[in-house]
Amino acid sequence: MKKRYILAFLALFIFFYIHPVQGKSLDETVKTNLGTSNISVSIRDMESGKIVYEKNGDVGMKPASTLKLLTASSALHTLGEDFRFQTDVYLDGQIENGELIGNLYLKGQGDPTFQKKHFLQIADFFRLLGIHSIRGNLYGDDFYFDGEQLSPGIAKEDESYYYAARISALTMSPDDDYDAGTIIVHVKPTTIGEKPTIEFEPNDSGMIFVNEAKTVSSNERNTIEIIRKYRSNKIVISGNIPMGEPYKDWVTLYNPTVNTLIAFKKTLEEEGFVFYNTSIERKPVTENAVLVYSKPSQPLEDLVHPFLKLSNNSIADILVKTMGQKVYGEGNFESGLKVIRNYGEQLGLNMSDWQFEDGSGISHQNRTTANELTNLLVKVRSESFFPIFFESLPVGGEKDRTIGGSLRERFLEDHLKERIFAKTGHITGVYTLAGYVKANSGKTYAFAVMTQNQTRNKIHEIDKVVETIIEQF
Repeated sequence: MKKRYILAFLALFIFFYIHPVQGKSLDETVKTNLGTSNISVSIRDMESGKIVYEKNGDVGMKPASTLKLLTASSALHTLGEDFRFQTDVYLDGQIENGELIGNLYLKGQGDPTFQKKHFLQIADFFRLLGIHSIRGNLYGDDFYFDGEQLSPGIAKEDESYYYAARISALTMSPDDDYDAGTIIVHVKPTTIGEKPTIEFEPNDSGMIFVNEAKTVSSNERNTIEIIRKYRSNKIVISGNIPMGEPYKDWVTLYNPTVNTLIAFKKTLEEEGFVFYNTSIERKPVTENAVLVYSKPSQPLEDLVHPFLKLSNNSIADILVKTMGQKVYGEGNFESGLKVIRNYGEQLGLNMSDWQFEDGSGISHQNRTTANELTNLLVKVRSESFFPIFFESLPVGGEKDRTIGGSLRERFLEDHLKERIFAKTGHITGVYTLAGYVKANSGKTYAFAVMTQNQTRNKIHEIDKVVETIIEQF
């Protein structure tokens, strides 16, 4: 009898060792983690393009920043991977005894990489020309773009934040994240009970700062807020900053063109240049003005990396307006979005399933389906620029911000690292992820997981679905 029990035990052990109990099916994982409504999932075979799994795959959903996948591919196709933005400097006057007697123009074409270091390069060039003072006005030509500076989906309460910056053809970025149309505000604690010090990058740029903040002890909570008042140049810093805890945040410029001109002028003044009775305003370059300096950006093949890896909204809508200008001679949202729609049709997407009013995905009016996102991800592989597109996607589990991007804190387990290459998406109540996944079978699949109308963060649940795709495909 005992022998029979031992044999039975051994048989069960061998069975479960050789045939381990499988985890939940993908369908069960989706249902358990995401539910059955306000979700959409699609997986496609990369070779055949056929859908191998879907759940509500044809239901229109808010894409959030996964819409940037279409914007990026449209821009690489329309503008070309070698495309560069350009900012030009014109002089309209005479140089006499080290003084420019006349006007100075900065003409922009939407370059999101224009920074203080480039202001300094222009200052060095002026020194080579023998200029040390300007007796004239400083004008900004931003007429390469037209129409509204804000896309329709940006809410009033979001306008202060870096992801909702105004789009101008003459703009600047405070650092190499290239959040164009913003400055960085640093708040540094001083003495308990006293106001902290406030510093800016590149400088105050003509903004008005109101310091209502207070330094508190190190065991208190940081409650600092940096908010630009609606439709004004006034930035209010409020809340408490603990000792030993410097804080910084990005805040949008109300008038990027004028603010960039002021930042440029202040930088030159710091370098010893003198301006006499100089007014600052928007004005197109006159016919008599002479081009003396051009600053190109890096090529689009490089710029698409921070665009997708860091989910940069400013770059998204700058690209939209630039495509409109290049194709239709109109640097506005309407023309740029028309270019994107035409590209999608040419690529073979079902554009009746796409609805968008920006290139960033910030609008709650944007719609597409999970099946269409995976359709895009499969079809874009035939484009010559696909290696650039693919390498620009965030890589799951890669802690290096320039590689992992918005996925650097996700998929950290060893068996998941460098197997997910995907674009994240999030706006209020919306969590999405779309890209490519290397499954245990060795095959790569295009996938999209979309959720909306959520009352809590769904990132962990979405990641569970992706893990199951790896295990079961």
